[in-house]
Order: sequence, then structure tokens, then C-alpha cells
Amino acid sequence: MFSDLHKRFANVFRPGHRRTQSAARPAGGASQAAAAAPPPAVHHSAGPGLSRMRLGTEDDPEQNPLMIEFFTWDALRDDMSWWQHLEQELPELARMGITQVWIPPPNKAAAKTGRGYDAYDIWDLGEFDQKGMVRTRWGSKEELLRACHTAKQVKVDVIVDAVINHKLGADRVETFPAVRVDTQNRLKELSKVHEIEGWTAFDFPGRGGKYSKMKWTQEHFTGLDWDQRTQQQGIYRIAGKGHHGWSRNVGTEFGNYDYLLGVDIDHRHPEVQEDFLRWGPWMLETLGAAGFRIDAAKHIDYKFMLQWITATRRNAQEPRMFCVCEFWSGDVKLILPYIRAFEGEAVFFDVPLHMRLCEASRKRERYDLRDLTSSTLSRLRPGDCVTFVDNHDTVEGMDLESWVEENFKIQAYALILLRPEGYPCIFYGDLYPNKKCYNANTAANLRRLIEARRLYAYGPVQDYNAGKNCIGFVRGGTARRPGCVVLLSNRDEAGPLHTIRMNVGPARAGAIYRSYMTQGGEVQIDAHGWGEFSCFANAVQVWVPAE
Repeated sequence: MFSDLHKRFANVFRPGHRRTQSAARPAGGASQAAAAAPPPAVHHSAGPGLSRMRLGTEDDPEQNPLMIEFFTWDALRDDMSWWQHLEQELPELARMGITQVWIPPPNKAAAKTGRGYDAYDIWDLGEFDQKGMVRTRWGSKEELLRACHTAKQVKVDVIVDAVINHKLGADRVETFPAVRVDTQNRLKELSKVHEIEGWTAFDFPGRGGKYSKMKWTQEHFTGLDWDQRTQQQGIYRIAGKGHHGWSRNVGTEFGNYDYLLGVDIDHRHPEVQEDFLRWGPWMLETLGAAGFRIDAAKHIDYKFMLQWITATRRNAQEPRMFCVCEFWSGDVKLILPYIRAFEGEAVFFDVPLHMRLCEASRKRERYDLRDLTSSTLSRLRPGDCVTFVDNHDTVEGMDLESWVEENFKIQAYALILLRPEGYPCIFYGDLYPNKKCYNANTAANLRRLIEARRLYAYGPVQDYNAGKNCIGFVRGGTARRPGCVVLLSNRDEAGPLHTIRMNVGPARAGAIYRSYMTQGGEVQIDAHGWGEFSCFANAVQVWVPAE
């Protein structure tokens, strides 16, 4: 949708033009020193990240916390701003058991309809006349503040999407030396150092220095993808005095994955660091927010990212500040070093689990459900991950398209909502009517699962993996809250009911369990705590103690 920004903003920012799902490291000569190195493995002594963070359940620590991503890529309302829509929905979200709401980037975008990922000015939350309007796509600053105030009243924490990897929409062109590099291997040079013209000067004339007096120039960036002089698109590494090439403390795909899009920020520059270190606490204080979702984490110098997280937590005097990083990779081996290096200061989205859920939905009954959590963060680092089924990047038509199909959507949600591993995040597009990805049946069942999580998904878990097409597990409950029994099936519709014999504990001897996703089913628990629990093909069933 941003093809009209091609020349003006030194970037072709298409819908979903965010990051590549996977890429083999290319062969070829490297002209910049050495390839990027993963974070060093350190002793993880601080404890799992989730245990150290506020999840919005301070009043009742035993309550299951739950996050919602409250937007889709195309989200807009005809009758009100998005921030007004959020304000309107917050009381209902709180009633459902939502404890945190992840909002889209609230900063001024390069385009009028920009989602905020085309970040122009992170200090402008819809307050200043810049880029053709005062408000952002999502609404005005006043509307945002009102929504955040409502969130505080209903005890739902606000999580801000922080876009600190790149900028777009510069105010002026500058001339500077650069070298063109191979898009498949950013360490391989395709030209000699030569002068180019790039949109790299950010003056923010509409803001007039309020909140931050910093003006950005080419010295604050490492690269860009448009030469205004020759009208050529490509990846250009900025050279010359004061520049040190790509950061080595980033992902290793494409030789070095410092550059993603737009004009890439050099997080090693002292002025850049100072501006971001002031912005973090300012954002939390301004909105009364509880934490951040960090966009495009594997493209950001991880040493600075860790410094920024710890400094923001300290300077904002928010020791339990929530922070989740988006490291987009289905390979758990690439994410684990980051988890170890961050020592609980941040948690990470379980992209490997999402990829497995997507694969299971596409293979249908050919997929062995017993392998669902293999090689995932949920299995290997459950206290350091946020689980999800889909998000704004995975919707059909996006560059990261990996949509979990409707035949397996509810099974996937049952897995993340009713098991104890990780911290689940549900997607607005699966819950609310929208043009792109809404399914009314999925939404109704999702609401039922959210309720089951709030009321019943407590206590230790015991797995009963009876076969490849039906798995079950028991949540044992706690002294204050009951447990439940869950079955997931991916078998085609034909055939008899699945039945798995499971034990809910001798304390439940003689109890009656009722079906929660459908009406009318009952299971009698025997004297030793065993029951015969069933599930329809290609469905989810949750069994709970009868009242």
C-alpha cells in the first residue's frame, strides 16, 4: 500500500513488508569484517522472565493472565477512531479475563494511513501537525490517553508496540558516501564507495523540539534502500566518517540482518541511545503503560536492546515492566541464545509453536498431534515465552503469511489457553468481526475457551497422548480453583467419537464432569478418579466439574 512512498521515503513499504520468515545464509564473499554473531550464552540465574514481570494480575496473583493484540493490519472503524473503539471495548475485555492489551504503534507514521511500523516520529502520539495531519491512523493523542485511563480503571494493562529499528518519511535529502550490497548477503559489496542521495534528514518541524530536540541525519543510520540521485532501489550501507558498518550484534540471516527496511537506525550512536533511553520511560509515564512489545528484535543491536530494557525498567521505576520481543524465526535454536543472553529481562514470542500450529492446520489428520510442541519455546523455555495462534503479520496476503486455518484454529487456541506453558496472546482478528480474517464460529468458540481459561484452567498438567489424531490433558486444579479435562482432535469428520481414559484425581471420585464446548455430555468419575472422556472428530472438548 505504500508504493507511492517509493521515491519520497526511500522505501517500498508494501502491506506485510516486514521481515522474511526464513532464509538460508548465503554464500559469497564478505567485505565487512565478519558475519554477525549470536548473543553469547550466559548463565540464566535471574529466573524465567514471566515470573519477574507484571502480567496484569496484581489483585489476584492466582488468576490466569491473558493478553490480546487489539488490532489487525487493516484495522479501522467508520464510526469512531481506533482508540475510541478500544476505550469502548475495555470493560468487556476486563470482564472476559483479559489482563493486558497490546496496542498498535501509537507514534506518527510516514503515511496518513500508516500503521506506525513506518515510524516517522516516536515522540508524536497524534499531537502535532506532521505528515499531513495531527492524529495518527489510530486517532488523536487525547483519544489515546482517554483509552489508557479507562484501561487503568478496569485494571487492564496497556502494552505499547515499540518500533525502534528503523525510520521512514524523512523531511530532507542528504548526500553521503555509501556502498551497495547484495540483498541476499549484506556482507558482500556490489559497488565501490560512492556518493548517493538519501532521505535521511528528520527535522520534525511540526513538533518544534517538544519532548526531544534531537534531529536525525545520515550519521544516525547504517543503511537505506533508495538512492534518490539515480532513482535506484537496493540496499546501501552508509560509509564515511563516523560509520562502522552493520552491527554485528544482530540476526545472522542474509549474512547480517541489521538492515530490514526504511532507513536503518545505528543503535551504537550515542545520540541515538540517549534519545531512546529518554523515550522509554516517557512513553510509560505518558500513557500509564505497563510495558512494551519490541518490533523486529533480531534486527536491533542486542547489546543496546538489553541496555534499553533494563534502563527503562530502572528509570521508570517499574521493576516488573513487561517486555516481549518479536524474533521472527521458526527455528528455536536461533531464539534460545537471545533468551539466555537477556537473563529474564525480556520474553519472546513462540514463533516456532505458531509455525507448528500452521503446519498442523494444513496437513490436517496427516499431522501427528503428539509433535505439536516439539522444538518450541513452550516446551524448552515455558517461562520465557508468549504463545499465540496468529497475529497481524500472519494473515493471508502478508509477507509472513502463515495463517492457522479454520479447521484447526480452535484446537490451537485450546492448546495455548488451557495449558500452563507460556503466556497466551489472542488475536483481535479471531475475536472481532473484520473484513480480512473473521469467522463467527471460531469467535464464538474462542470466547468459550477464554471463559474456560478464566474459570477452570488451573493446577498441574498431566498428558494423555493416546494417538496421533487425538491428544488429551488434565489440569489438576488448585485449592481455590477447579481444573478441567481437554481433548483435541484433528481427524476428519467421519468416524466415531474419540475417547480417552484420564484421571482427575481420587479427590474427585464420584463427581460428574460436564461438557463445556457443547451441551448435554456427562462423565461419571470412578472411585479411583478415572473417567472416560470423549471428543468429536476435528474438534475440541473441555470437561469441567458439574456445579
